[in-house]
Amino acid sequence: MSEDLISKKELLDLTGISYGQLYRWKRKNLIPEDWFIRKSSFTGQETYFPRQQILPRIDKILNMKDGLSLDELADVFSPALGEVQLERHELLGRNIVSEGSLVLYKEVCGEPAFFNLDQTLALYVLDKLLRSGEITREEGRMLLGVMSEHYGRFAGKPCDLVLLRKMGVPVFLLAAGGTEYYADSEAKMVIKKPIGQFTEELKLLIGK
Repeated sequence: MSEDLISKKELLDLTGISYGQLYRWKRKNLIPEDWFIRKSSFTGQETYFPRQQILPRIDKILNMKDGLSLDELADVFSPALGEVQLERHELLGRNIVSEGSLVLYKEVCGEPAFFNLDQTLALYVLDKLLRSGEITREEGRMLLGVMSEHYGRFAGKPCDLVLLRKMGVPVFLLAAGGTEYYADSEAKMVIKKPIGQFTEELKLLIGK
């Protein structure tokens, strides 16, 4: 599946930001280098961006920049999670995850004395998708298995979570961010979300 792209001109017009702001945020790593996609156009070369990623990112930057420095924002948007460890009661007390998600996590992965950030991220993704009704509990088990086995391979690099269903049978994928996906025509793409989206939300919750 190809990305839905937005041109630089349309992006600046739509968001009201300036050319200078856009490239300053790029230099500060608030917007990833690989989101700047150069393509041929009738005027020569034009810069495009993945629409579903750049618009929410700019909205977040505009809403948060008065309360956080650009360096602090860069840390929020970094795909790396850090070394924080959280106990079960902290996850519940800060409303990071629900009791039901913790119970399901324990059934699949056991329950550590402290949850590291990769484990907390898997829990958070599970909880968000269960609460939204996008996945079933059985699919949640599969999600935890995929996250536990493969997420560490990305070592802080951007990646996407993809859920395909064919004739009711689900398959989860983790793939490098920006990858194009091609599947059987009978397979329906149910979810395609950048893990970085969950990481940003989780960092803000942990930082409260």
